[in-house]
Amino acid sequence: MAKERLKSPRARLFVALDLPQDVRAGLVEWQQTALADPALRVVRPDALHMTLVFLGYQAEKDVKAIAKAALVKDVEAPAVELATEPVGVPPGKRPRLIALAANSGEIIELQRQVEERLVAGGFYEPEKRPFWPHLTVARVKPEAPGSRKAALIRTAPHPLPEHMFRFFRPTRLVLFKSHLRRTGAEYEPMAELELPTAHDDQETER
Repeated sequence: MAKERLKSPRARLFVALDLPQDVRAGLVEWQQTALADPALRVVRPDALHMTLVFLGYQAEKDVKAIAKAALVKDVEAPAVELATEPVGVPPGKRPRLIALAANSGEIIELQRQVEERLVAGGFYEPEKRPFWPHLTVARVKPEAPGSRKAALIRTAPHPLPEHMFRFFRPTRLVLFKSHLRRTGAEYEPMAELELPTAHDDQETER
């Protein structure tokens, strides 16, 4: 049985909140001017999301069971307020990514529920660090080809305008499969749950 499990195809999975189209479009427009430093590689429009739980590699045969555990029914779309000031992670002159922090107790509660269900199903071990709601908007290129050191950012990212999409509600809770490519990761939705503001949830699994 152990050898059979080792030979099972694996999928790199994570659970995330999808963004409304108007928020996505606004962020893409902002990225073009705010993240102009050559050291930055902006996150593609289809990859803009708010990760709740990164599961890593899991057996593909378990995807349906993972989706059933991760997609918490009878929840409404959480309210999100984005901070206007981009932050580097980790802090300092050479961060590896640029993100917008999200002020949302509702997302923290939703993440807790998703995590508990995945732990109960035996699919996840909680991280020691506390969950940080955020939206990654750019990643930092390596200093040189093949280098593990991040490039130096010389032009600080511009703040998000006060009027632009600071408050919104994510549209879907999604189980994504991550495909690692030379050009960057590509994300395939494996299952998703609509997050309405009324109790008319609809789940779609692939």
